[in-house]
Amino acid sequence: MKAWWDQARRIANQYQELTARMADPAVFQDPERYRAVAKEAAEYEPVATKFAEYEKTARELEDVKQLLTDRNSAELRDLAAEEAEQLEQRLARLEAEIKELLTPRDPNDERNVFLEVRAGTGGEEAALFAADLVRMYTRYAERQGWRAELVDASPTELGGFKEAVLLLEGKGAYSRLKYESGVHRVQRVPITEASGRIHTSTATVAVLPEAEEVEVTINPEDLRIDVFRSTGHGGQSVNTTDSAVRITHIPTGIVVTCQDERSQLKNKEKALRVLRARLLERAREQQRSEIDAARRSQVGTGERSERIRTYNFPQGRVTDHRIGLTLYRLEQFLDGDLDEMIEALRLAAQSRNSGTSSPAAPPAESPRAVQA
Repeated sequence: MKAWWDQARRIANQYQELTARMADPAVFQDPERYRAVAKEAAEYEPVATKFAEYEKTARELEDVKQLLTDRNSAELRDLAAEEAEQLEQRLARLEAEIKELLTPRDPNDERNVFLEVRAGTGGEEAALFAADLVRMYTRYAERQGWRAELVDASPTELGGFKEAVLLLEGKGAYSRLKYESGVHRVQRVPITEASGRIHTSTATVAVLPEAEEVEVTINPEDLRIDVFRSTGHGGQSVNTTDSAVRITHIPTGIVVTCQDERSQLKNKEKALRVLRARLLERAREQQRSEIDAARRSQVGTGERSERIRTYNFPQGRVTDHRIGLTLYRLEQFLDGDLDEMIEALRLAAQSRNSGTSSPAAPPAESPRAVQA
């Protein structure tokens, strides 16, 4: 029998044992014990429920296959064959769902994210493309029912962004967006191009899970905090008071600014949230670099191109180079309709993770305290 089936069976048995204990008067009458058992049972319930459905479907399939071997009429055999095909498809779907439930989850998956977009090569056109990406992710957040907030931005005269930081708050934000980190390439005729030639520009995207305060300890003596007058949009009171905040983390040289709030205190709080996320990502990156160096020493290098995705305007397509998926609906994609691409990336990563860590996404790591 397959390993996943054995694992699912063990979980189903544990779930049955726990539900039986919950009905035990000795447990039921002890609120603390009952809560502990109920919590453990709740963790096993999704797999146990799916596995029960899988077992029921497998029995139904065996009964239908028996009809195919008995001496029945041709019409009955045809009906049985059709039903058998449907049951086999249901079994395959349930197997995939159970395997997904059994796959270890990234502890960061449910976190909010800071999504940083920076213009790459291409001058003003790269900045305009960066602004398109900011709008795309903002629209995607709206479709998901998340809260999107532009924490910091460096706008250009033509409406682009040299860099911008979005805070996206919502259930599963990191799980959906963690595959977006990398170099995004655009091919189109810039508005600044008089001859109509197609240009290629890039922008980079970084997706950082928001760190909990308990994970990153920041020594106040390591911070230099400067306040200045906001230069962005926001109304007269924002632009005429020293409400903007710049925080420099002296040991690492990381600089964070926030100027979208009228309150200096609120800007400071947001800037510290961004700083924590960057410090946590820095620590994780150092750990990943050590792991990658050890791996290369054993199996050699296998570097991929930095480019992860191309947005081609003349052909109306978007192509993700990591999984070879092309969608011919660029306009809808840039309007935040990313689910098909994100789901394909998630499934590809899940398939690779059945053996080794996915190269298309950050490896799952357990939260750990970081001393900054």
